[in-house]
Amino acid sequence: MVEITLHPVYSCKNCRNIVALRDDIISKDFVAKSGKGYMFSRGMNMAIGAKEDKQLISGYFSIAPIFCTQCDEEMGWTYIKAFDAPQKYKEGKYVFEMVKLLKEF
Repeated sequence: MVEITLHPVYSCKNCRNIVALRDDIISKDFVAKSGKGYMFSRGMNMAIGAKEDKQLISGYFSIAPIFCTQCDEEMGWTYIKAFDAPQKYKEGKYVFEMVKLLKEF
């Protein structure tokens, strides 16, 4: 488990395990299963689930769910592959559902 003392950070709302840094936010304009989502350039303290191909709002992708390593809460997804050229920038990025995150300073 990675521990970071830099602030602000985003933690799992369920167990307060640090999963992302504010400085890594790419976009605050994503739609997740439960509402608003943020895209991050990286995440931490996460396990990646099984890959699946899925049609999303912005195109067709291979994605995998991401889970908190401390409490196993599903936090969002990571983009494995974008099938549309304009969406390639999303590959390797993480989308967290904001209802699953706690912003800490």
